[in-house]
This record gives sequence, C-alpha cells and structure tokens, in this order.
Amino acid sequence: MEKTVFRPLSSNPILLPPKTSVKQQAQQGFAKHLQSAVDTKSSALSVSKHAQKRLTQRNIEIDQLTWSKIEDKVREAKKMGVTDSLVITQNAALVISAKNNTVITAMGRDEASSQIFTNINGTILLDL
Repeated sequence: MEKTVFRPLSSNPILLPPKTSVKQQAQQGFAKHLQSAVDTKSSALSVSKHAQKRLTQRNIEIDQLTWSKIEDKVREAKKMGVTDSLVITQNAALVISAKNNTVITAMGRDEASSQIFTNINGTILLDL
C-alpha cells in the first residue's frame, strides 16, 4: 500500500515565464536558427567554382593564416560598405564579393599587374 506524502507550501512564490503560443515559440526558434546561419555564413569565405578552377590552373596556394587574414579584412571592409573588393596578397590577386562572402576569381600577382579591375569598390592589400 502506498503512503501519501504531503509537502508544506513554500512561502516564496514560484515565478513562471510568460506563456507563449506555439506559433511564437516557432517564430523565436526560426529567428535563432536564421541568425546563427547568418553569423556562421558571414565569417567564412566560399570559393566559387570559377575561382577554384583558376586557383588550380594557376597553381596558386594560399595558406590558412592568409585565408584568415583575408576573411577578417573582407568582414571589416563589408562593415565599411564595400560590396566587391580586390584583395592583393604576396602571390595572388582575388576578386571577392564581400556582400556574398565569395571569392569570384583569382590570378597570380604577375598576371594581375597588367589587368584592369572593374566593378570593385574597395581594395585590400595584404603582406606586401
């Protein structure tokens, strides 16, 4: 036979969070997921198929430290209103869409010295 246990009421009230509807919870959950996706996407650069092909064709290798510097500078430029930038490193020139966080094309420094770059509104010089 089970014994019934009575517990005294506490003098401190238990505060419950305000009730939210299922719809509000879903909206809040979606907003959190969307923000985390935007935050994750905003920090990393993606490389377009075209740019990857150019990097391979031209034997351009960029180490992880340089990629990190490029990402930081592109993020900084984006905050300043730059949408498309030319990034020049010791061995490469990259055209990057800061708006989309995407490397559009790449070329070696020698090749870049005789080119005219259009449709950019910012330039980032690294490790010169």
